[in-house]
Amino acid sequence: MPYIDCKLTETLDEEKREAVKTKLGRAISILHKPESYLMVGFTEGYALYFAGKKLEKGAYVAVSLFGAASASDCEKMTAAVCDILEEELGIPARAVYVTYHPVENWGWDGANF
Repeated sequence: MPYIDCKLTETLDEEKREAVKTKLGRAISILHKPESYLMVGFTEGYALYFAGKKLEKGAYVAVSLFGAASASDCEKMTAAVCDILEEELGIPARAVYVTYHPVENWGWDGANF
């Protein structure tokens, strides 16, 4: 039950949104989670500031997981997220924050896992 929440300075067209979503769907396997349960959200045109300056291109990505992932898997996922955002949107890795949120209780379809 992963959820990837992307807050982006950019506004995406449908083609770019689909490309990022598809690549994140492949990357989630790094955390031993199936794409079949992955939900991805985009907040676009988001104002992000880093070191006191407004970012022209930047992203904050929060990855929520049912259960936890190892530090090494999270590091690999961070690299994948940064690569995807740079390849698809031209956002440099130095302007991307990625956080991980293990969740103990996760509900879906009227019940909890």
